Amino acid sequence: MKKSRFTEGQIIGFLKQAETGMPIKELCRQGGFNDATFYKWRAKFGGMQATDAKRLRELESENSKLKRLLAEAHLDIHALKDVFGGKALAPQARRAAAAKMITEHHLSERRACRLVGLSRDCYRNPPLVDERTQQLSPKIVEIAQVRRRFGYRRIHDLLRPEFPGVNHKRVYRLYSQAQLAVRKRKKVRRAASERVPLTVATHVNEVWSMDFVSDSLANGRRIKCLTVADDFSHECVDISVDYGISGQYVTRLLDRAATFRGYPTAVRTDNGPEFTSRSFVAWAQSHGVRHILIQPGRPMQNGYIESFNGKFRDECLNEHWFETLVQARSTIASWRQDYNQVRPHSSLGRIPPAEFAQRHRIINQRPPASSKEIK
Repeated sequence: MKKSRFTEGQIIGFLKQAETGMPIKELCRQGGFNDATFYKWRAKFGGMQATDAKRLRELESENSKLKRLLAEAHLDIHALKDVFGGKALAPQARRAAAAKMITEHHLSERRACRLVGLSRDCYRNPPLVDERTQQLSPKIVEIAQVRRRFGYRRIHDLLRPEFPGVNHKRVYRLYSQAQLAVRKRKKVRRAASERVPLTVATHVNEVWSMDFVSDSLANGRRIKCLTVADDFSHECVDISVDYGISGQYVTRLLDRAATFRGYPTAVRTDNGPEFTSRSFVAWAQSHGVRHILIQPGRPMQNGYIESFNGKFRDECLNEHWFETLVQARSTIASWRQDYNQVRPHSSLGRIPPAEFAQRHRIINQRPPASSKEIK
């Protein structure tokens, strides 16, 4: 706004002269202003004293300052809403928000840093990624791509041999930054019912749990997978794949597994025809194996094998597309070996089942008899 060359006191003096009867044209000629300016002054300062005019000027200045502050506050609110989708706490998010305010909303660096709560030194000097993190990040992505159902804890277990001393919180941070979180599967709600608790095994080969898992080849033909797991060590004893598996077929597979591991004390199965056939019952009696049958419609009474089958479906069957039976057998055999030898198990102290079973065998191995006892 253009500033007048007359002060408020001078303007009020001109108005007083006009009130005393001096002609307006003469007053304008002597003062050096036109008629329109005089009438504008009279509309604004008419009836005022010099102190009133000074107070009016102060109020106008204060009002202009308040308008400017309000406009700046609205601009800050608009910038904050635009750059922040939610509450940002990490310095990386604050640094990105400040950069967006500077480039898109044309705010100064000082003002943008003040709005996001970040020091200017922190904005100008972002942290440098250390060499260990540069090696760790691609390794986490590589493992997650191969083992798609693994969370950050199992990935951390696999990284410990190669990166000793790596913190699980660092793995979680890098895992989250790469957006590798596994989608949680929704559990179906069922009516509450009485549960029969499982008998906890105390040593290897005490109880084997068995069940069938179905899948199909690329041509649509169905295949069956017989899964056998040790309840104590959670080892996968065997996974047999074929178009059809009868009760006699099951006994031959168990005899083959027992050649290397020995016969179990008991086996737990459901009421399927393969497990209630005469050949299977005769096999159990001939080898002194106790046969535990769960109640019909109660799969959680066979919870160990159900849990194993869930991992088997998620990590093997759902991740591969089988074209032939030979390919299915080869892929499933490789997964079984990886499950037993490499994959860590959370309930076993985060070590593979085979290593857990070997430690248990060493601990429970009877010491050799002394020479006095031999005599």
